Amino acid sequence: MTEQATPVTRQRAPLRLVSTKDMSRDDWLTVRKQGIGASDAAAAVGLNPYQSPLELWMIKTGRDQHLAKPDPEDDATPIYWGNVLEPIVAECYARRTRNKVRRVNAVLQHPDPDKSWMLANLDYSVVANEDVQILECKTAGRNGAKLWEDGVPDYIQCQVQHQLAVTGKAAADVCVLICGQELQVHRIERNEEVIDQLIALERHFWHYVETDTPPPTDGSDSADQALRALYPQDDGETLDFTDDEALSDAFRRLLQVREDLDRLKDHESRLKQQIQARMGEAARAIFPAGEVRWKRAQDRQTLDTGRLLTDQPEILNQYPLIKPGSRRFIIRT
Repeated sequence: MTEQATPVTRQRAPLRLVSTKDMSRDDWLTVRKQGIGASDAAAAVGLNPYQSPLELWMIKTGRDQHLAKPDPEDDATPIYWGNVLEPIVAECYARRTRNKVRRVNAVLQHPDPDKSWMLANLDYSVVANEDVQILECKTAGRNGAKLWEDGVPDYIQCQVQHQLAVTGKAAADVCVLICGQELQVHRIERNEEVIDQLIALERHFWHYVETDTPPPTDGSDSADQALRALYPQDDGETLDFTDDEALSDAFRRLLQVREDLDRLKDHESRLKQQIQARMGEAARAIFPAGEVRWKRAQDRQTLDTGRLLTDQPEILNQYPLIKPGSRRFIIRT
């Protein structure tokens, strides 16, 4: 995805679907289910590394009750620090660029009735500036920082081009705080070609929502979790796919892949043990392509629950904890 500018197509101002001032998070999430928001765009088109189209579809169709949901009040999660640091990032952006910014307390809707499912909830608008009109604030920790090494990640560019599509604006600045100490500002110009492609792909996804049809899986962890949440129970039925050539071929290829993985795992173990045998008691080994660390973890004290329950079996009835079972995918040949 590129950041090059193309001529801006004039369009009407976006509609203010609802004010978000003093709106609860639950109500805000409910409003977002009415369409595809800017932060949904990358997932809808299959470019979000953290969320699959299937998971997004489950959210939009109200099937997300069994999906794991981030707690915005949990200070061990990126979403918490993103919310806490957003105004600070905006303030630092304003100080560095001398641009005045203003919060946009509304969910915006594309003015074209044919695109009414396109929504946007902007972080800030840039006031009285012909060159840039939108500010998107981001934070990135140690893991997320890698995605910014070559500039704005594609999934963020999708988000911003979606915002430009809904608002009709010409450009946006993405201000990201890297690891709490490096501030970067990236300009993204409106790209009509990208926007046209984005709208077409988003429309295709929204058709899945409107027709209540699950989109295809994509092999991601997100899709795996979505399937587990979508079908948490089995009904005991046996399906015969013998005459389904496509699915039978997928099963044969799955068997082959698993066989290949077993061979690779065995090969990995032999290579690992070869290096360990030469290292002996050494803690670190250096190679032209990298290094290996082989150190003993510190001892730690834990509770011996087996002995405790043997000595005091009544405790189990006093403090029961039922862990829900999950479906296992077992292959037999």
